[in-house]
Amino acid sequence: MKSDLQGGAVLIVEDAETCASTLEIIFSSIGGLKILIADSAERAWELLESRHEDIRALVTDLHMPGMDGFELIDRVRTNQLHAGMPIVVITGSTDPHVSDRLRQRGVNAVFAKPYSPALVREKLEQLLGNDTQIE
Repeated sequence: MKSDLQGGAVLIVEDAETCASTLEIIFSSIGGLKILIADSAERAWELLESRHEDIRALVTDLHMPGMDGFELIDRVRTNQLHAGMPIVVITGSTDPHVSDRLRQRGVNAVFAKPYSPALVREKLEQLLGNDTQIE
């Protein structure tokens, strides 16, 4: 299922350059999708505020210096402009309570590192095509 994504962007929030580059490669084959990368949650929030009309989805890590992924997700979900935006979390966390905390925040999908690039790409396409919460 391919949707018309012309002019839309996904924002990747990842402080590890290798992980950010991997995600960029995974998503680059989705037609018409621009890819923005922020190396911190603070920078991601700045991009969301300044380019809110362009960004259609957020793919974020949780553990970053400064503002963490949980706080970023909370800001997105409580902001009228972003509240319905699909959010995908990719995390190396081994805390068994993380998935519950993320579901309570309305996160659409969670992938544990190491993850399947094909499944992450498929989920993002699904979320962008349907604009609904899946998981």
